[in-house]
Amino acid sequence: MEIVIVPDSAAGARVAARLIARVVTAKPTAVLGLATGSSPLGTYAELAEQATSGTTDFSAASGFALDEYVGIPAEHPQSYAAVIDREVTRRLGMDPARVHVPDGRATEIPAACDAYEAAIRASGGVDIQILGIGANGHIGFNEPSSSLSSRTRIKTLTPRTRADNARFFDSLDDVPTHCLTQGLGTIMDARRIVLVAQGSAKAAAVAAAVEGPVSAMCPASVLQFHPHATVVVDEAAAADLTLTDYYRHTYDNKPDWQI
Repeated sequence: MEIVIVPDSAAGARVAARLIARVVTAKPTAVLGLATGSSPLGTYAELAEQATSGTTDFSAASGFALDEYVGIPAEHPQSYAAVIDREVTRRLGMDPARVHVPDGRATEIPAACDAYEAAIRASGGVDIQILGIGANGHIGFNEPSSSLSSRTRIKTLTPRTRADNARFFDSLDDVPTHCLTQGLGTIMDARRIVLVAQGSAKAAAVAAAVEGPVSAMCPASVLQFHPHATVVVDEAAAADLTLTDYYRHTYDNKPDWQI
């Protein structure tokens, strides 16, 4: 894992956006793995500025969202179909037909999950997966105890995750109890991964993912096995790491073409 410690969330968004833009510039038809939640919003805003200025062209790129709630309408403002359309597809100038979200309203959930996996494979696979991390170490909605080899499936959200997401809804009772999520095995198939985390609330999860043992109790720790995963964290999210001087030295002395 490549650890990048930045002063604040704005700097983290710029670093992550630069990494993503490089992939799209090198391959205009790149397939992006799109995280939801609050963590990547700054990164998407940076990418939107690049799209608006013409610095990076996303019009031929494709996208696959990490997850979707089960049972809420697609037009609900907090459905991830709506969030991805609002924060990514429109702002980056992507073709809506090339941006895909798991079908949380499917009548046959297992079949919908299999179809999503098949669509990712048919696209040629994800070139760069964007991730956030939950306070309990989840990535996507792969909650603690998720299989490290899991594929797209239905999951029950933990009380902590529902409480964390309640700020997006009118009340905790309105937060769905289930979701569809790409599995950890699906995420690990991406050619490159960039995870962004901000704030002291994520410090323990970041430390467990980066420096702790690989464990299903911290799903993000599986990224230690990935050949090209970059973790971009601000000072607050890096507070519980023990090797911060080493991470700074390693990144600061890495040739630009390796980053």
